[in-house]
Amino acid sequence: MKLIAIGSVMLLLAFSAWAGTFLETFDKKNLNAWQEMLPRDAVPGSWEIVKGELHAVSPDGWARFLTIGDETWDDYTIEFDVKPLDKQGPSNIAIAARITGDWAVWCLIGDHPFPNNISRPMYAVGNFRKHNPLFFIGGDPHRFLKLKKWSKLKLSVQENVLNFWINDKHVIGPMNLPNRQTFERFEVAKKEHREREAAEKGEDPVEVPPAPLGDFENFLTGGAGFGLSNQEAVFDNIKITGARIPNSPELSVTPSAKLATVWGYLKQHR
Repeated sequence: MKLIAIGSVMLLLAFSAWAGTFLETFDKKNLNAWQEMLPRDAVPGSWEIVKGELHAVSPDGWARFLTIGDETWDDYTIEFDVKPLDKQGPSNIAIAARITGDWAVWCLIGDHPFPNNISRPMYAVGNFRKHNPLFFIGGDPHRFLKLKKWSKLKLSVQENVLNFWINDKHVIGPMNLPNRQTFERFEVAKKEHREREAAEKGEDPVEVPPAPLGDFENFLTGGAGFGLSNQEAVFDNIKITGARIPNSPELSVTPSAKLATVWGYLKQHR
């Protein structure tokens, strides 16, 4: 009977070891576990913890992300509270997932000059640092987050499906994430479009080399993050939950290490 009980506990703990919640409240006054991700040659933004909240500034139109996690993270949900403080012009607040190397998936709420300078949620994928190749898909018009008021963004990635919420309102999804074949077809479509335009003008098509895909395959694993462009905002209560997400603050402790610890404990108490 005791062996059955031990086996049951092991099964329960083995399952729970693979499930976790990472919570960042910025009360520790350091960002050691986080890394900034910048596009192209953008200068670093400002990220400063003040009274348990993260004050961030993006000084221009380039989006800047603060990221965490690695290629072992697969299916998860990331959410956070954000309070925009000041806008210098067209700007956005963004939430990102499946970050691997230069590649990322992200959603944002922000201002877009076309059409008619309206604010709307957007879904983007591609090489974030080079912005090429890149897909942008917009949702229905949605007012920008209120200045100096707290809002909540949430992004879920489960297998190859993405969903995005703003203040608990579902604004994008379910959306299938692209893979290598999607980007290759996109490059072919762009080339055919250039050839048609050139033919209509009686000109030779402009030769544009396809975007390098490197070892990219798909958006099924990778870290998470959040960011902003062309504004100042405050972030707090970053929460990431998923089967392979380590419980905070022990990011360096793997589920297998936790399971070994549990097994050692049970052996001592048989």
